[in-house]
Amino acid sequence: MGMGSFLIYFAILLILPLWAQSKVKNTYKKYMKVPNSSGMSGADVARRILQENGIYDVRVEETKGFLSDHYDPRKKVVRLSSHNYHQHSKAAAAIAAHEVGHAIQDAEEYAFLRFRHALVPVASLGSNMSFFLILAGIILGATGLVGIGIVFMAFAVLFQLVTLPVEFNASNRAMDQLVSSGVITSSEHPETKKVLNAAALTYVAAAVVALMELVRFVLMFLHMNE
Repeated sequence: MGMGSFLIYFAILLILPLWAQSKVKNTYKKYMKVPNSSGMSGADVARRILQENGIYDVRVEETKGFLSDHYDPRKKVVRLSSHNYHQHSKAAAAIAAHEVGHAIQDAEEYAFLRFRHALVPVASLGSNMSFFLILAGIILGATGLVGIGIVFMAFAVLFQLVTLPVEFNASNRAMDQLVSSGVITSSEHPETKKVLNAAALTYVAAAVVALMELVRFVLMFLHMNE
């Protein structure tokens, strides 16, 4: 890899995630100030959608942090950050519905969600071990260690890639549920979609960066074996 290509590569690795994070934060901050037409808080939205889908074993709780919203499948809990839990904004409604989308996926045993859950242990191990194994292999000139490190990294990358359909599907479910439950009107559809699309960018950026890193080390491994 030439110096110019090398600099472009690392610029993409640095800039893409920062751009995605900036996009989601700016979009979120814009629509967290705009009330939704139903006047429902994020917690109200989450509970209504859960009830309308016949899901009664999932709790909705408040959690600390900025955009720390998530669904915990082990404890069957939708956790919403304080603003989204209490406020009646379009952003709060969108994010609450998205997290409930994951709860609906869980209830319906959505295949990609199950696959992602199964990948968690090996993906976590891969994230923690791959760079150490690859670095040790490069320093020692041991291509076997590099190869093992690449295999570990591949599982972590696979986890990132499988996350994409899970997140996009949850967002699609969120839009359908927000409309069918009467939380938003058709005129609010484009703005709600902007919030969900911006959030999805962070997952796309993470997957692209992870895939680029994997390709780089695979090429390095092939070069070592020439």
